Amino acid sequence: MQKKKIWLYFEDGTFLEADSFGTEGTKTGEIVFNTSMSGYQEIMSDPSYAGQFIVFTMPEIGNVGCNENDMESSTVYSRGAIVRNYQHRFSNFRGDKSFGDFLKEHDSLGICGIDTRFLTKLIRDHGPQMMIASTVISDKEELKKILFSSPRIEEVNYIKEVSTKKPYEHTSGSWDALNQKFQKPISLGKKIIVIDFGVKRNILNELCQSGLSIEVVPYDFDADDIINKFRSNKINGVFLSNGPGDPLILKDEAKKIKKLIDAKIPMFAICLGHQLLSIANGYKTYKLKFGQHGGNHPVANQKTKKVEITAQNHNYSVPESICDIATVTHINLFDQTIEGVSYNDKPIFSVQHHPEASPGPHDSKYIFAEFAKIL
Repeated sequence: MQKKKIWLYFEDGTFLEADSFGTEGTKTGEIVFNTSMSGYQEIMSDPSYAGQFIVFTMPEIGNVGCNENDMESSTVYSRGAIVRNYQHRFSNFRGDKSFGDFLKEHDSLGICGIDTRFLTKLIRDHGPQMMIASTVISDKEELKKILFSSPRIEEVNYIKEVSTKKPYEHTSGSWDALNQKFQKPISLGKKIIVIDFGVKRNILNELCQSGLSIEVVPYDFDADDIINKFRSNKINGVFLSNGPGDPLILKDEAKKIKKLIDAKIPMFAICLGHQLLSIANGYKTYKLKFGQHGGNHPVANQKTKKVEITAQNHNYSVPESICDIATVTHINLFDQTIEGVSYNDKPIFSVQHHPEASPGPHDSKYIFAEFAKIL
């Protein structure tokens, strides 16, 4: 495969040249690194990465190709993938297209032939920063001008872009690897509303697999309508999904969630939803130095005293002061940040990590069944 050149400029002044294997054009975004050893398609199609470039620390990417069943959403919202070595020839019985063709199809940049160890250390030591990548502009000063005139990730409400435009029912369960199809779970007769801030398909699959009937609604949900449905026994609870961007800019969403809290509706939340629950209760989130992104992060379950290996994707954390109104259920063993809480005297709990964790690990899948039990 013949590669084109691509040029990268970072806000700290770093200027690099690499090879391109994805779409062509110019894109700006925040750069983060991900330590997962597999699942690059799931990562790229995770809506929580909207507005970001992803540096993969795994040096070989592309070996298994891509396929429709591994999509976490309908498209790719990430600005691009940055890898050391890209393999265009894939070898896997489930693959039906190369990673490069996949990125071109979904208008996302592919960047390879670059020292990803250098970039990972840059992010680790100095934190995420904004960058620009282009296959058409090679002039450093022009790239710098475009970058510094572009909005920062903290200034953009990406959930408007990634959320569903209209309500829909989700009925498929988790992936059956033996039979190569999604399962059809048996319903427990309980229904929940999923508020879509950028939900991953495998979160919906796991909720459905736990026996719940699911209605997914857009981010600009009607809190009063949900409360009325709960009080008239049309629904049993609410799930707040993952999603991209800085949770502190989602002021209207936090106010609506506060109404759901006051109505004592059972709730479960993951990632952005976990952060919004904290903000709705009056406890503001803060940005981590370089976030947590990967499929190999140890989390200590404070109840069982077991260590769960988890999948992570976040740049923000809830504050320790949340202990005033909640019990900490999970702790990140890398940096001791809060990974899960259960709110005192309320049927509400949340986790920062991703228990669906497709393609893995699956240590935390039990959390979905715990939600079904409290409804």
